[in-house]
Amino acid sequence: MYDGIISTIGNTPLISLKRIFKDNRFRLYAKMEGFNPGGSAKDRPALNILKEAVEAGDIKQDTVIVESSSGNLGIGLAQVCGYLGLRLICVVDSKTTQQNIRILKSYGAQVDIVSDPDPRTGEFLQARIDRVRTLLGENENSFWPNQYNNVANAGAHYKTTMRELDEALVGEIDYLFCATSTCGTIRGCADYVRDHKLRTKIFAVDAVGSVIFGGKPSKRLIPGHGAMRRPELYRPDMAEECIRVTDLDCVVGCRRLMRREAILVGGSSGGVLMAIDRVSHRIPGGATCVAIFPDRGERYLDTIFTDEWVEEHFGDVSSLWQDQMEVNSCTMVRS
Repeated sequence: MYDGIISTIGNTPLISLKRIFKDNRFRLYAKMEGFNPGGSAKDRPALNILKEAVEAGDIKQDTVIVESSSGNLGIGLAQVCGYLGLRLICVVDSKTTQQNIRILKSYGAQVDIVSDPDPRTGEFLQARIDRVRTLLGENENSFWPNQYNNVANAGAHYKTTMRELDEALVGEIDYLFCATSTCGTIRGCADYVRDHKLRTKIFAVDAVGSVIFGGKPSKRLIPGHGAMRRPELYRPDMAEECIRVTDLDCVVGCRRLMRREAILVGGSSGGVLMAIDRVSHRIPGGATCVAIFPDRGERYLDTIFTDEWVEEHFGDVSSLWQDQMEVNSCTMVRS
């Protein structure tokens, strides 16, 4: 059942970043999750959650999969469901980009759009979850992956992501920087580090306005990073430290990666880069650091990589990344 395109999920490239920080004292690698066939790290839990449910008998050929997602997990589920011939209803809200909706529909998913936020919290996430529960009640033979509360989410990263990193760098990872949303990636990596007694210290990268690590809720522009509720997968000992980054940090980080490394990645990856920049002075010389870059940047072309959108929300901040053209020119001349 699990051959074809979904057999290519995982084993993503691990690349060395040598241009992003000038006169860098430590080794920095990036795990490029955008190389998964659905374009993100969420392909891993999408496959693992469905695989474990099929093997447990919770999913049969006529089972309807119902999940709330405005982006990457929904696309990952749509891809796997499309390959396995399963029906997927993906609950999104009115803030979901038209591009993501088109991708979901192209894979054959039924898209159910929630137009109004939850009246108690004013947030769309709770409204989407309430809609999922309604749809589960309307479809007798249905299954909810429930990415926020399914240990198979974290298990995917335990069995694959962190194992791949450990095998590639032979247990020599000193620091791991990981963006947080459902806490699946960071929980799976943290459990692997604990069980295999690795020396790795994990930094959680959360969004300003997210409540996962106790922050105050506020409006956020960059999707798929942070959350307005603490996921059930959260555990207080998952990370050595939490670093909070702003939407502007994510924009600047993405633009810098484009200028210096010619890497096109999504908003949370830019946030991870800026988190590393913030603590770089504390990282010992010769240390080995890994940044997990969750997805590709094509889905952010209308926002993060569009000057008009950036100026509308942040003003003229081009100087934060434009000066890197000179750095790149100097690097090329020296080489």
